[in-house]
Amino acid sequence: MSSPPPAITFPDAEQVAIAALRPHLPGAYLGTEWPAKLAEKLPAGVVSVTRGGGAWVQKFVTEDVTFDIDVLAATKKTAQDLAQLVRAHLHAAEGTTAGGARIYGVTDTSLIWLPHHPSVETQPIPRYVLVMQARIRPA
Repeated sequence: MSSPPPAITFPDAEQVAIAALRPHLPGAYLGTEWPAKLAEKLPAGVVSVTRGGGAWVQKFVTEDVTFDIDVLAATKKTAQDLAQLVRAHLHAAEGTTAGGARIYGVTDTSLIWLPHHPSVETQPIPRYVLVMQARIRPA
């Protein structure tokens, strides 16, 4: 009788992206959820990375992961600049190790303007949504 295959766990993909971005976004809020007191964080910008999906490519070896990245700021220009910075640094992370994973094949799918309108009584908050994909493997 053969042994069962090993149980291989992959690192938390959201934390992989955050670890790759953290050194390059020193003033911005960076997390996996929008912060409490969002308005207070807008001047420096808010970047929220969430996993949008993904699946193994090669069993126990590689996984394709989609990231949905919300980028909010006090002005549309600041949000756009921050979204482009996030995009550039995730592309630059290709071939590196971050958050317990080796990062390969970074691509971006879309970058759309999608202002957040919390209520009728408030002005919309400038927001871009960036969708990116990366192939990762445990480091």
